[in-house]
Amino acid sequence: MRVIHVITRLIVGGAQENTVASVLGLQQKTGMEVSLISGPTTGPEGSLEFVFNAHPELLTVVPALVRPVHPWKDWLALQRLTKLFRTRRPDLVHTHSGKAGILGRLAAHRAQVPTIIHTIHGPSFGQFQGSLPNLVFKTAELLVAQYTTHFVTVANAMTRQYLAAGIGQSQQYSRIFSGFQLEPFLMTKNDLQLRASLGIAQADFVVGNISRLFKLKGHDDLFAMAPALVKEFPHFKFLLIGDGPWRQRFEQKASSPQLRNHFVFAGLIPPAEIPSYVGIMDALIHLSTREGLPRALPQALAAARPVVAYDCDGAGEVCRENETGFLLPPGDLSGIMDRLRRLCSDAALRERLGHAGQELVRQNFSVERMVDDLYALYLRLNARAFSI
Repeated sequence: MRVIHVITRLIVGGAQENTVASVLGLQQKTGMEVSLISGPTTGPEGSLEFVFNAHPELLTVVPALVRPVHPWKDWLALQRLTKLFRTRRPDLVHTHSGKAGILGRLAAHRAQVPTIIHTIHGPSFGQFQGSLPNLVFKTAELLVAQYTTHFVTVANAMTRQYLAAGIGQSQQYSRIFSGFQLEPFLMTKNDLQLRASLGIAQADFVVGNISRLFKLKGHDDLFAMAPALVKEFPHFKFLLIGDGPWRQRFEQKASSPQLRNHFVFAGLIPPAEIPSYVGIMDALIHLSTREGLPRALPQALAAARPVVAYDCDGAGEVCRENETGFLLPPGDLSGIMDRLRRLCSDAALRERLGHAGQELVRQNFSVERMVDDLYALYLRLNARAFSI
């Protein structure tokens, strides 16, 4: 079976890591020929294109496939994708992310690809943006839904949101958790040398955050709570992993007299090194208000670190209240502070939540399970396409 995945860009991020792991894993399956098309990777979030240095034949970059709306480049990208599909004649096209999801499905339909799948990694419409962008994105999703054979969601919350918007039918949806290599997280330790290199003492209580330094990720709420927390617990340290357009703004906030020496900006960390940084955390906090299912949550749980998160999109499917962590309504700063105080003061609580989370992730989030589930879905849909 010939399969082509399409994504807008290969920055360092959950959707991109999911896509790369899917392509490389499926390529090893019997009878599978899998490749990836991506737009150019730009921006401060880093790039995953290096993963394909050893297999350059698996990656094709389409320069016109850019993230911002750009009518001329969008038309060029549509033409290029259509031509690539007609030339390569895939049995199945699997799209990811907003722009690639729209243009990729339109091009696959034009090229008469038998099976078209789209993964919803996060919502493209919702309360996080204005009414006009919502109208545009929802209209586009409704348009290409008629060409979509099947939807894969990383959380049931995405299925509910899209069905509520009238996009597709329930039987067209499958939840497949975004898997990753578990072993490095399962085996990670509290590396005191790494702590010291970051200016973190052995006795410090480290609250980690892994996300882009940009809007909708909840950093402003974190900085709003921090002064009271560090006053009460002087050994609190916040470890921020990631980069983005708002980094300078957050660094200025962290330089205030109250917060100086309490925030550590680790910047972009290569994916292979993330487990080591999770290992020096005592808990992870994720306050995003727009996310399919934050990859940082199962990663922290795999390392037996409890998590605190806003009840947004799919977060509640892994951050289970008082079972693997604490889940609170968006904006509940007093509730978040209370949970962080409890975690800081109660090592037994941290251990109980962390070990329950580790078992949940061990059962559901291996990259092998994700690839096996996708492979089974492909075979089922491909058989149906050729039986019609």
